[in-house]
Amino acid sequence: MAQFDLIIRGGTIHDGTGAPPQIGDVAIRDGRIVAVGQVDGDADEVIDATGKIVTPGFVDVHTHFDGQVTWENRLSPSSGHGVTTAVMGNCGVGFAPCRPEQRDTLVKLMEGIEDIPEVVMVEGLPWNWETFPEYLDALEQRELDIDIATQIPHSALRVYVMGDRAASKEPPTGDDLAAMRKLVAEGIEAGAFGVTTSRNVMHRTKAGDLAPSLYSDVDELCALAAGLNDADGGVFQIIPAPAEPAEVEFPILRQVAEQSGRPVSFTLLDVPNQPGEGWRHHLAGLEQAAEDGLVMHGQVAPRPVGMFFGLDLSLHHFSSHPSYKEIARLPLAERVATMRDPSFRARLLTEQPEDTNPTTLMLIAAFRAAYQWDDTPNYEPQQQDRVDARAEAAGLSLDEYAYDALLGNDGHVVFYLPAANYTQGNLKPVREMLGSSHTVMALADGGAHYGLICDASFPTFYLQRWVRDAAPDERIDLPDAIAELTSRAAALVGLTDRGRIAEGMKADLNVIDLDALKLHVPTIEYDLPAGGKRMHQKADGIVATLVSGKVTYRNGVHTGALPGRLVRSGEMAAA
Repeated sequence: MAQFDLIIRGGTIHDGTGAPPQIGDVAIRDGRIVAVGQVDGDADEVIDATGKIVTPGFVDVHTHFDGQVTWENRLSPSSGHGVTTAVMGNCGVGFAPCRPEQRDTLVKLMEGIEDIPEVVMVEGLPWNWETFPEYLDALEQRELDIDIATQIPHSALRVYVMGDRAASKEPPTGDDLAAMRKLVAEGIEAGAFGVTTSRNVMHRTKAGDLAPSLYSDVDELCALAAGLNDADGGVFQIIPAPAEPAEVEFPILRQVAEQSGRPVSFTLLDVPNQPGEGWRHHLAGLEQAAEDGLVMHGQVAPRPVGMFFGLDLSLHHFSSHPSYKEIARLPLAERVATMRDPSFRARLLTEQPEDTNPTTLMLIAAFRAAYQWDDTPNYEPQQQDRVDARAEAAGLSLDEYAYDALLGNDGHVVFYLPAANYTQGNLKPVREMLGSSHTVMALADGGAHYGLICDASFPTFYLQRWVRDAAPDERIDLPDAIAELTSRAAALVGLTDRGRIAEGMKADLNVIDLDALKLHVPTIEYDLPAGGKRMHQKADGIVATLVSGKVTYRNGVHTGALPGRLVRSGEMAAA
């Protein structure tokens, strides 16, 4: 009998702490790392990592797999980018707790906020739970390609406690606040890693109704945080109001941290049209909070938070025009054929977009600032290549140019809009935010925005752009970058048994050919329940990914192994 289940031999080991790497071996037995360095003995399987880097599995603290995890075993696209643990339930949206008569409400919220089609959820969700602990029990039965951890979503909690009053301006009663506080504590004690909420007015149903969490005041946020305190565990995750001055928002975040005594984690972006450079104020606030003994972190995206437009995606320049709505449900080839009819073109170009959701209209209007992609991803485009600039150069109106451009490649062409983190036309603010000791790389949103955003590839981009290809004055050292993706992310939410390569730690690992690391342009595939579509983005250079010592992916191809399980807080065995 072999001494080990698996040995990774001869790789450059980055242990996840930020320490200098070492050339050596990693031995695994029974899902745990049992030896690191020069390992003698044999194994049932050996992976030759010569010339490759060996890292802990990546921990993604900001995903929305809450629905996908119930109907699918593979949590793609995140699992194709070295992610071995995904933390879901962010932004205050999810599916538990939920009474049977409230299911439609939560589905419509997820559809509007996270761009998951209603029909996909109606067919895919089994609804074999009501309370949050029951939801965890249901998830515990799932076999997955990566591990999952949960958080308690505020909007679902508010609807569960307040019913129809949740989505109105009627304030919660004292009993309502007490009930929410109790349910948060109950969820943490059952195994959740935190509670989440949103103050972003863009978070609406598809029809345009605000998410229930948007009707909350600070006293309600503090009641949720008090539930964390009662359970003596968990992180408070929040999206601040992006249109409000940081001078208004940060004191709210700080008040939650002060009153709860628990860590606070929030979305930190360079947002267009935010008064002043709000992100700088947030960074200064984080510095002061740390000096005052508060635990607060900003979640930072490593590139523009971008949206895609196209005829086969959720939105494009004409998606809310009346004539287009008439053909929107036709197969793509039939839509393209119709749009090539000169009479249809002439009629549509006389129309204006119509929608009850102001966020949808705002996004459609932003198409003018999008960039057409060809066969190579370009996350740092130049101003002169914007759609409106190209239209002007061609002597066409925006509508005329956009109409013809959308029909390119038989309607498969995609356009990329760098919506946030690109207000200066470069990534200098992103680099400064990433450089803070009080931030963590996050916000990949895996499991959401199926037809609008494809940011689950953040880990691959981060290593490629900020480590391998960065100019010397902006480069992030590889050991620090690996720590950011692993131990620091794990520590943010309290995952103590992973994120480091050390004896006794969980054997979640990646073998990566850094020189070969490459992202591809997202593709659209119809592989969701009810034939729903979503974007996938493949990567080259990830040689192998292991979860609990089992190889789950080899060169981007799933091996069939499903060792991933639900992780409950308080049940981890740390090294």
